[in-house]
Amino acid sequence: MAKYFNNILETIGNTPLVKLNKIVQNVPCTVLAKVETTNPGNSVKDRMALKMIEDAEKSGQLVPGGTIIECTSGNTGMGLAIAAVVKGYKCIFTTSDKQSKEKVDLLRAVGAEVIVCPTNVEPDDPRSYYSVAERLNKDIPNSYWANQYDNLSNRKAHYESTGPEIWEQTEGKITHFVVGVGTGGTISGVGKFLKEKNPDIQIWGIDTYGSVFKKYHETGIFDKNEIYPYITEGIGEDIIPKNVDFDIIDYFEKVNDKDAAVATRDLARMEGIMAGNSAGSAVAGINQLAGKLKKDDLLVVLFHDHGSRYVGKMFNDEWMRERGFLDEVMTVKDIISKKENSTFFSIDSNQTVKEALKMMKENDISQMPVTDNGEIVGALNENDVLTCLLANPIENSDELIATIMVDPFPIVEESLPLKKLNRYINKKSTAVITVDKAGVNHVVTKYDIIQALN
Repeated sequence: MAKYFNNILETIGNTPLVKLNKIVQNVPCTVLAKVETTNPGNSVKDRMALKMIEDAEKSGQLVPGGTIIECTSGNTGMGLAIAAVVKGYKCIFTTSDKQSKEKVDLLRAVGAEVIVCPTNVEPDDPRSYYSVAERLNKDIPNSYWANQYDNLSNRKAHYESTGPEIWEQTEGKITHFVVGVGTGGTISGVGKFLKEKNPDIQIWGIDTYGSVFKKYHETGIFDKNEIYPYITEGIGEDIIPKNVDFDIIDYFEKVNDKDAAVATRDLARMEGIMAGNSAGSAVAGINQLAGKLKKDDLLVVLFHDHGSRYVGKMFNDEWMRERGFLDEVMTVKDIISKKENSTFFSIDSNQTVKEALKMMKENDISQMPVTDNGEIVGALNENDVLTCLLANPIENSDELIATIMVDPFPIVEESLPLKKLNRYINKKSTAVITVDKAGVNHVVTKYDIIQALN
């Protein structure tokens, strides 16, 4: 008999544990990532989105033909939208303008209406994405506001599914659970289940600068002075959601925007895991907390969502550089921008050595590409030209370039860092060629590099 699921919602859960290696090489214990990107909406939020809908259906808050309303950073909206497609509901979502464009586009792709609201306003401001969602719920008949922040079905979903999975997958050997905290559903639900199994298990939350969680947890004080704009997505809050059970959480660690963003990229480059910004923040937090861990510990960190949500942000060099998140590294593009004359000179393979020497002298260049019908087929440098002419000045002056040219210069990306150019520029190859975004060719020589460094 064929094995299949009756609908996509049945595939939610049972996500894998994957050992992290290079990115946590300075952490003494085993670190396992609970990779939630294998859910149909590529996010852990699928679990609680379905649970909130099912509980609302049971209580009569959501009836056929209804409209689901939610304030979301994108992932909960995706989970709700997928469930709504299968179950036949409409969706209207509010989100903040700091969320990535990819998240908004994906929500619209599954049929949701999305309203983008300003980030830098108070939660009770009528323009905030909380307030707009609340107002829509009051104005639209037969609507249901999921309210992931205060809807306890959120943390119940993780108590019933995520927590038991982690316990079973680690055979009860887990000693630490680490996760970024936003609505608080994941850490509170998983934490409650694990603590019931073993009260000694440490539950650590990752917070961001600009969020109130850490100070509130440690002092019980809601300090508005802690609140300011931050870039990290998916974690931190300027409110205290009902889903956050502070009694379950043993410790909060803050991670800054830069470290979170860099670690997000490092996860892809060092582990091959395309995860989101909150995963990067969690990994950075674990590295910061390495001194609190022992060799025999078994730490599980949860990765909320997929990196595809952030291709225009953390995975974009220009976006990272604009915010000072990338250490300034000179690239081939930077070298080209510093050249006094960026004209691309080339010579046809059917021209003569004498013509090549004349062109080099007139344009003060020592090497250039050789072309054949516009295609680069070789390279020429002044040493080859002089060697040919000195051997027999009269006879060789009419020698064709094709007879003395060498292999073409290597072609490299504009974004190639200067420190990697030594792989291409050496005794055998005296220059490289790159093509800019406009399709224009440029030659970069040893002399260009020296000039750029001055």
